[in-house]
Amino acid sequence: MNLSDDNFPLTIKIGFGKLFEHYKEHINSTDPLVQERAKAVLELADKHPELTTGLETPEDVERFKPQIDFILSDLFSPVLQRNEIKIATIPFRNYVFKSTQRFESILKNAEGNYDLSFTDFTADEFYVMSCSVILGAHYGKRMDFRRPFHFAIPDSNQITRNYRVLYNGDFIEMKPTERALALTEEDIAELIDNYDNIELWKSKFPPQSWEFNGFVIGNMYDATVDVALSDLKATLLRQNDEKVDEDIEEFQTILQAIFNLPDIKMGFAVYNAEEHQFEPIPQGKNINSFILNGEMSASCDRALCPHSYEALFVSNEYYCVSDVERFHRLYPKNPLYKKLHAQKAGSAILAAVRDEGKVLGVLELVSPNPQELNSINANKLNDIMPYIIDSVRSSKRREENEIELLIQHECTSIHPSVHWKFVQESKRVLAKRYAGEEVGFREIVFDNVYPLFGQIDIKGSSVARNHAIQADLILQLAAIKDVIKLGLEKEPMPIYEQYIHRIDSYLEIIHKDLKVDSEQKIRSFIKDNIKPLFDHFNKLSPELAAAIADYRGQLDPNLNLIYKHRKDYDNSITLINKKMSELLDKKQAKAQGMYPHYFERFKTDGVEHNMYIGESITKQDSFNKLYLYNLRLWQLQVMCEMENAYYNMKPKLPLDLDVASMILVFNSALSVRFRMDEKRFDVDGTYNARYEVVKKRVDKAYIKGTTKRVTKKGKIAIVYSQRSDEQEYLRYIKFLQSKNVLSDKVEVVELEDLQGVTGLKAIRVDVLYKTKKNDKQFYTYEDLMKEIKN
Repeated sequence: MNLSDDNFPLTIKIGFGKLFEHYKEHINSTDPLVQERAKAVLELADKHPELTTGLETPEDVERFKPQIDFILSDLFSPVLQRNEIKIATIPFRNYVFKSTQRFESILKNAEGNYDLSFTDFTADEFYVMSCSVILGAHYGKRMDFRRPFHFAIPDSNQITRNYRVLYNGDFIEMKPTERALALTEEDIAELIDNYDNIELWKSKFPPQSWEFNGFVIGNMYDATVDVALSDLKATLLRQNDEKVDEDIEEFQTILQAIFNLPDIKMGFAVYNAEEHQFEPIPQGKNINSFILNGEMSASCDRALCPHSYEALFVSNEYYCVSDVERFHRLYPKNPLYKKLHAQKAGSAILAAVRDEGKVLGVLELVSPNPQELNSINANKLNDIMPYIIDSVRSSKRREENEIELLIQHECTSIHPSVHWKFVQESKRVLAKRYAGEEVGFREIVFDNVYPLFGQIDIKGSSVARNHAIQADLILQLAAIKDVIKLGLEKEPMPIYEQYIHRIDSYLEIIHKDLKVDSEQKIRSFIKDNIKPLFDHFNKLSPELAAAIADYRGQLDPNLNLIYKHRKDYDNSITLINKKMSELLDKKQAKAQGMYPHYFERFKTDGVEHNMYIGESITKQDSFNKLYLYNLRLWQLQVMCEMENAYYNMKPKLPLDLDVASMILVFNSALSVRFRMDEKRFDVDGTYNARYEVVKKRVDKAYIKGTTKRVTKKGKIAIVYSQRSDEQEYLRYIKFLQSKNVLSDKVEVVELEDLQGVTGLKAIRVDVLYKTKKNDKQFYTYEDLMKEIKN
């Protein structure tokens, strides 16, 4: 076996010429012992010139082993043989020809289950590294290639220990062979810029083009904890959900190395702050919780004893149980000791993982042996806790993101008051899926909640829309007719007269009664007949082309239609809805602070809102009907504010429109279910469906015996069916009258029966309006209209 490699830039010889030069400096030392030692070494060098010219094979080294041991005895002090981890070796080869007893003992305990190759280095990296050494030694180019050199060697407990090596290169010489190339500054600059181009390096430093003669001293120290911490950080940062179980096993191995305890096991319990309970990690099948011991959840009070609870949640200290058997015998009712004893734990450490003061979970270290884990070695956790906190924080955020994605996919946007329920269900689904079960998202139901409904509706919006469409179509047909008349003058043909006749017929239809099919026929006529006609007119004369350009200038570029009156209508609806929604949302945010409840609103021709309030929504044992009554009064007040806000903005609207407000009162509690197919809440059950029927139809209901609608501009209509509701709202009205919000004009009316619904009544009360011009004066609707006109 040769120490050199044919595919390596260096031919390697083990020589001691550089070391002998050091001894020559000591030959005239004033210290007789140093002088005597130098003479003995140099006599050996003279007697065996091979030790200077270099040994090329392990057999040569073995032949001169006694001489080498003598030469290196100053570097390998007998006194430090059992303490220092030191080797004499050659670079880039796992060949050790001299070592201390401590190093030999480490290899013996490993029982051959090791490889003295460096970790994390490839053959190409070694090649470039050797070339860098040549650049430094021969060309004076300092190449800082320093990276940690490690040997990974298992100990007698089969824990892999990492030894970092620090090399001393004082005793090496570099000489070019006949294969060496003389490098220019340009060559060196090119190499520096192309570290990854191995072919370039090999072209500048061909194999065996340089000779290495000498040896290096490697001083080693146990860096197991440092390397373990680095590996721990890399493992925790990897965050690969597909390999989470592999990462957990690796994490456990790293902890065993840090504590130097091969038998310790790791567990983890997630802390659910909302429920104040421990839960298992959903993603990992190979990590259990010793606190939970197989349970899917356990309240903190039931899982911990007072002392462990105090340590983990209050004082933020590690809780150590050094002898589980003894502690369990002394305190047999202690829930924590009981669980640890049942799992054959000998000792344990529990550590709260905190982020900004909030507990995220508990890291559990457990050994089957008593006293192996204790309050002393618990301090080793100080070094690793920052990494664990980062990992758990990232994992928690990732889980929250998954939950949000699942909620959005299954349920779209969810109101904050019921968000907790969807989070709960998402956790259940994700836990099942992590366990390999294919489960779907169950429907979310809230029982025994009280509904509230209100709307501010734009009166006559359908009629106003039709009028706007009608006006735009009249404008467009009249403009088309003018162009065709001009065309008839330029090119008299009966077909143009026939087009004018059709336009007149359409105008007559529009003036009488605009229908959906009439509108569609006119638009088809313009597209199929007028467009080709105008293309022809464009070529007929410049005057016609100018008229067509003027006509097209009146069209909306996106719709290709005249969009004037319809635009005023659409803009008015948009402005109304925006103003009403913003006001309602602003008020609603404050109402949530009074008592949490579900809220949703819809923009139609006006703004509708649904609210549900009850125990099952808040998840707390705190609901009282007082909160329902408060929300009803709040709703009535806000409806009055929305009325005021609208009539103050009315003069600025492009189109003159009116609104009317209505509140629907439902006396009984009901159940609401989130419909997964429709992504919305709906009442649950046949009886409760009556509420939805009333809600959809009541604003079109007539007052009994009349043709008057229950809703009317300037008034708020409160629809109900129970006498108790009437009395309740009359009290609210009286209160708001005292605050000049509602007028004294109050009427109670009966409503015509709706399909399947009878016995409805309504309170109608006039709203009092204030203008910004004179906010101390209160107006009824009629008076307000006069004020606006003036």
